[in-house]
Amino acid sequence: MVAISTDARGVAATFAAKLSPHRDHLWRLCYRMTGSASDADDLVQETYRRALENPPLDLVSDLRPWLVRVAVNLSRDALRARKRRNYVGTWLPSPIELPADAHAPSVEARFGELESLGFAFLIALEALTPTQRAVLLLRDVLDYSVRETADALALREPNVKTTLHRAHNAIADYHARARKPSSIEQRRTREKLEAFCVHLLAHNVPALEMLLAEDVRAHNDGGGEFFAARKRVEGRDKVIKFHLKTATSGGANVRFAVRMVNGIPALIGERVAPPPGVPPRFVVFIGIDASGQINSIDTVVATAKLSAIRFTGLTRTGGADLPDALLAAARNPPLREWLGPLARRATNAAVSRARALVAKRPRERR
Repeated sequence: MVAISTDARGVAATFAAKLSPHRDHLWRLCYRMTGSASDADDLVQETYRRALENPPLDLVSDLRPWLVRVAVNLSRDALRARKRRNYVGTWLPSPIELPADAHAPSVEARFGELESLGFAFLIALEALTPTQRAVLLLRDVLDYSVRETADALALREPNVKTTLHRAHNAIADYHARARKPSSIEQRRTREKLEAFCVHLLAHNVPALEMLLAEDVRAHNDGGGEFFAARKRVEGRDKVIKFHLKTATSGGANVRFAVRMVNGIPALIGERVAPPPGVPPRFVVFIGIDASGQINSIDTVVATAKLSAIRFTGLTRTGGADLPDALLAAARNPPLREWLGPLARRATNAAVSRARALVAKRPRERR
């Protein structure tokens, strides 16, 4: 057994202390690279392990560039491995609770910190190769120069420029549809989300039809663990039918809250004693188009994806937040727009039931 001197231990402790301030920066980089909170945890740990076992030769200069180079290349390998595995159903990023006031590390960066940790942005990054993803994050989020990016990824500078151009082309749809994070967008998202939940629980189909865009898309990530749509659900009618079915599948005993997740309001929910196959926990994100209608609904229910979410402090249906949610529902869409169609549906349903009873009575007499 080799004895370790007190001086050696002191040097190791000092070096470990120098690594600590970089943890959050590295974690967010690894999370953006992989879209997985648990993978980011493991990758930061592996980065630190390598730093402690084989530290850089220059311990005087800033350690961050060296640490970023190790972390981003480990992340590329992890992303390649993940994409080689067969994933059951639709893959969505794992949500993380993120405050609304996150700020960009550099005013020159193309994508600020809040947007680059956003759910829609992470979904868009799935269209990129691991190298394209790394180049885009280093150049457009961390504001690395072409030379710094080339050094970090062992590429030539012309390759960095070409790769970045291809990355932007691959996420052109995101560029066209993306809405920059703002307090106004966050408020609108919260109102639409609360309205969607209340109308869904009330089975208010006319209001849901007005709330959702005609081309709305819904994605569900159950990872093969729970009941969830394995393919994208497209179109207003199909999306409404699917969510009406899933909303009632676990019973009425549900706790939920609207919190800031990945920088936007999202629904965090927990079912109490759900039946087999029904997910006990879920996080729901919505996207809103330029007209103010919901054009995307992303639901994460896979247990492994929810490790970074707190399921404490949730309230039961009908809790203290219900009045605000009901008010949002009445405004989105306005009460006058859906009350008439809802009343007509109820009247038609009552008439149909009455006719069925009348038609049944003669048969009963005979």
